[in-house]
Amino acid sequence: QVQFVESGGGLVQPGGSLRLSCAASARIFSIYPMGWFRQAPGKQRELVARITTGGSTNYADSVKGRFTISRDNAKNTVYLQMNSLKPEDTGVYYCNRVYYSGYEPWGQGTQVTVSS
Repeated sequence: QVQFVESGGGLVQPGGSLRLSCAASARIFSIYPMGWFRQAPGKQRELVARITTGGSTNYADSVKGRFTISRDNAKNTVYLQMNSLKPEDTGVYYCNRVYYSGYEPWGQGTQVTVSS
């Protein structure tokens, strides 16, 4: 069963914006904090933003002040608004729960490419 469906990626120039969406299964979305992760070419997947069920947020230093994570509980969807994009933001973006016991199976992700 597909747990996450990510969308909204694309090609954007430096300084541009994108809004990513992740539709999650209700079983996961209603219980766990959710996070956006990215995997740049040749690098490990990293957590860039996290949001609790109550709406508290945390960000990686590299995206703080530029990215905003939010969630719509009625739609079981988590969003990532990305502004002032840089070439180093390029990668495949995934969502998943953020929990000590590990991750759910990963979705297909959505590709973000920042290039002029």
